[in-house]
Amino acid sequence: MRRAVCPGSFDPITNGHLDIIGRASRLYDVVHVAVMINQSKKGLFEIEERIELIREVTAEFGNVQVESFHGLLVDFCKQRDIPAIVKGLRAVSDFDYELQMAQMNIGLSGVETLFVPTNPTYSFLSSSLVKEVAAWGGDVSHLVPEPVLAALGDRLGRK
Repeated sequence: MRRAVCPGSFDPITNGHLDIIGRASRLYDVVHVAVMINQSKKGLFEIEERIELIREVTAEFGNVQVESFHGLLVDFCKQRDIPAIVKGLRAVSDFDYELQMAQMNIGLSGVETLFVPTNPTYSFLSSSLVKEVAAWGGDVSHLVPEPVLAALGDRLGRK
């Protein structure tokens, strides 16, 4: 069985994330979406809320499993016998950072990293940008799936 992981904080999941997860789900038998727990950062959504939103918006793929992780991603991979990490790249600046991480991960554990170029429609998109625009009342309906849009509205006091 071919397995891969798509890691991230997903606070919240965006259409750009969904594009990468969906493309990975066509290449692998099982795609694990690993929601990173960073206790030094306070997210807009709690980890369990993120997991539920991701499960809801990835259900159509049929081969996506969602769970949280804390610690090294390569340990998450080893515990689940996952040989590949799939990462979306938006720009050259992403590549510089992600290449270093990929080289460290293969050196630590032999886990490969596959880079998927982001759909140009989402090349500017980040969770941070979505949260900022939404907090100021901007329209992010074209940037996130409907359940995430509703959750953002609820969290930010907008309907």
